[in-house]
Amino acid sequence: MPRPSGKARRRRGHIRQRGGSFQVLVYAGVDPLTGKDNYLTESTRDAKEAEKILTRLLSQVDEQRNARTKATLGAALQEWLRGHEAEESTLDGYRGYVRRTIEPALGHVPIAKVTPKTLEDLYADLRRCRARCRDGVPAVDHRTALEHECRTVRHKRRPGRPGASPHDCAEAGCVVVECPPHRCTPMSASSIRQVHWILSAVLGAAVRWEWIRSNPADVAKKPRQPTPQPEPPTAAEAARIIEAAWAGGDEQWGTLVWLVMVTGIRRAELLALRWSRVDFEAGVLTIRRNYVNGVEKDTKTHQVRRLALDPETVAVLAEHRERYAERVRALGEEPTPEAFVFSHRPTADRPMDPSAVTHRYGAMCAKLGIDSHLHALRHYSATELLTAGVDLRTVAGRLGHGGGGATTLRVYAAWVGEADRRAAEILGDRMRRPTSP
Repeated sequence: MPRPSGKARRRRGHIRQRGGSFQVLVYAGVDPLTGKDNYLTESTRDAKEAEKILTRLLSQVDEQRNARTKATLGAALQEWLRGHEAEESTLDGYRGYVRRTIEPALGHVPIAKVTPKTLEDLYADLRRCRARCRDGVPAVDHRTALEHECRTVRHKRRPGRPGASPHDCAEAGCVVVECPPHRCTPMSASSIRQVHWILSAVLGAAVRWEWIRSNPADVAKKPRQPTPQPEPPTAAEAARIIEAAWAGGDEQWGTLVWLVMVTGIRRAELLALRWSRVDFEAGVLTIRRNYVNGVEKDTKTHQVRRLALDPETVAVLAEHRERYAERVRALGEEPTPEAFVFSHRPTADRPMDPSAVTHRYGAMCAKLGIDSHLHALRHYSATELLTAGVDLRTVAGRLGHGGGGATTLRVYAAWVGEADRRAAEILGDRMRRPTSP
């Protein structure tokens, strides 16, 4: 077969000798990001090997297996963040992961050279140390990113006697402030999975943009998802918690704890709740919004759900509503349905602070000698329903879990097993074994 002329060969690819090596260049189209010609290049010191490389690179271009851009992963990350549609608070979280973890590790790597092994190595580094320190090399955990002295002494001075008068620091009790030696702290499994999700989304976008041909995150080994271990309070502990919440004389606090316990509502959903979402006649609570970082937004699953309320809970909320109305009228104003159900302000025009609610609940439980947190009341609601025999789909709906109950089953598998055992006992009790002839 006749060999193409040098001129025709150079239009698609050619070999040039540079000193003692041979550089192979193959034209691969125009870079969609920069608008410049994109070339695949490799070098070797063997002339025959250079011919093989040329054939392989030409085949990659013909089969469209080559990357169309030399852009780095960092550039792809910024493009993805610029166009990704999500709540601002969610985007802030993504930017934090990109700034602190992904860009320092892989931002400089050409996106075409990101492989499954590249991603798995990053996850392994993060499991060892979230700062990705060089293992075994002495380092320092600096207390600030600003310019500073790693070791300073805060001298104690006699009152009214400023100046560097000689003294014994140990006797005077001078304070030494210094940056400690580095200690490796693994990144949590959930954070590593979040890093993986961001990388997978960015690389998937790069495939859509035709920057690369395939997504390496699809075949990379995903970070392990730990099995959830919910620790709800027992029925006896729940009774003590409710009693303590009402005993302080703060009816609003007692109502808040009661509502979380009987509905399993999320903290952010609870604080975004307005009176217009409470239907006293139908006994229904409508969950539409979240309150996170001082901003109202959609619920976690971006879905509206309606929770049926028992008569006792309706009565508790009605009394709470009446107290709000009396307080507002005492100020010369009229109650409004858009007021928040739980607020420290007299007019209830702003919800409670999320951190304050969490800390108050934790302090209350600590006084009772109960190791619990606010989210554990959500676990309590779920486990009580499951062990009482309520079907999984109904429990998932009340909790706002997506996936038709898959999340509920994964988190509360132990309690689903208990409900299944009760179901078996019910059927067994209804059966009578025939006597043998």
